[in-house]
Amino acid sequence: MGYDFGGYATKSNLRCADGRTILPNAFKDCDGQTVPLVWQHVHDNPDNVLGHADLENRPDGVYAYCSFNDTKAGQTAK
Repeated sequence: MGYDFGGYATKSNLRCADGRTILPNAFKDCDGQTVPLVWQHVHDNPDNVLGHADLENRPDGVYAYCSFNDTKAGQTAK
């Protein structure tokens, strides 16, 4: 399957803006899962769902292979 883009959803051992530090393998149970791709972490509005991300756990974080959906919002984000 082709993806629109890929990148780290989170990196290990980096302090986030909220003050939390994600440890290695914190999301290992999410490896191989498909999750919604949302705008600015706002998932309380279905219009913010732009597509989906396939997750891959790595030693240095979680990598996401992302695809936009065919909605207006998804295509605008693309």
